[in-house]
Amino acid sequence: MSNILSGAEFKQQMRDGTPKMGLFVNSHSTTVAEQLAHSGYDWLLVDSQHGPMGFEKLSTMLAAIASGGAKSMVRVAGYHDRGGIQQALDLGADGVLVPYINTAEEARQAVSCCRYPMDGTRSVYFPQRSTNKAGLLGYVGNANKNIIIALQVETADCITNIEEIAAVPGVDMLFLGQNDLCMSMGLYEKYEFPLMYTSPELGAATDKLIETAKKHDVILGVFLFGTSRVGEFLGKGFRFISVGNDLHHILTQAGAYVKDMEGIGEAAGVAWTKRPSALV
Repeated sequence: MSNILSGAEFKQQMRDGTPKMGLFVNSHSTTVAEQLAHSGYDWLLVDSQHGPMGFEKLSTMLAAIASGGAKSMVRVAGYHDRGGIQQALDLGADGVLVPYINTAEEARQAVSCCRYPMDGTRSVYFPQRSTNKAGLLGYVGNANKNIIIALQVETADCITNIEEIAAVPGVDMLFLGQNDLCMSMGLYEKYEFPLMYTSPELGAATDKLIETAKKHDVILGVFLFGTSRVGEFLGKGFRFISVGNDLHHILTQAGAYVKDMEGIGEAAGVAWTKRPSALV
């Protein structure tokens, strides 16, 4: 597809203010990934940290996402996951999300795994999917500027060290994980659910993240469940926004149908009540 943005263009558009909306994919389903890639989302992130996909399945999922023209990301196990980062990028991912970053040194290690020398320590190999379109020199020569390197902000230590982390060369995005950050800050113990998400402590941490990212021209990302707070985070300068994952989409859409059928049955005088479900 000739209108597909390069990674560098994709990142620059977000820095210039254009939001990019997407979804995590946890189902390890190539079919689901392919359909979602044709649904209008800008990007899809295959979550190999929490999803049960190995490298062979990851390969087919990334090919399926590419067929629909969406940008592809992979959440790896962590900054130490050199093998996972290497595989994701060699298999054609446009970028990686590295979770559980606490220090600038961990951020530097994550960036190093993603970038070719002399800016990093990624290993060069040919042929493979990442080099199929532009060739070895065309891909490798531009990869360091095109790969999207996102670090997850999800611990109290990360917030403490956020100035040094954001200053690491090669960090494109700081991605806010509110659930884990709340747990790391002890807010699940302090507040009744879901009040931790609007607590002053989380608000102060988020403000510090926003201020630091703006100072270093780093893109802000966030994981949300659903669309109710998307406008709020757009207003705060977040430009890479997830509205949940594929399994959440399936559950909520199924839940909407179930609710409709309960009402239809009641109106028709033939009562039907749904079984207990995973939906709150």
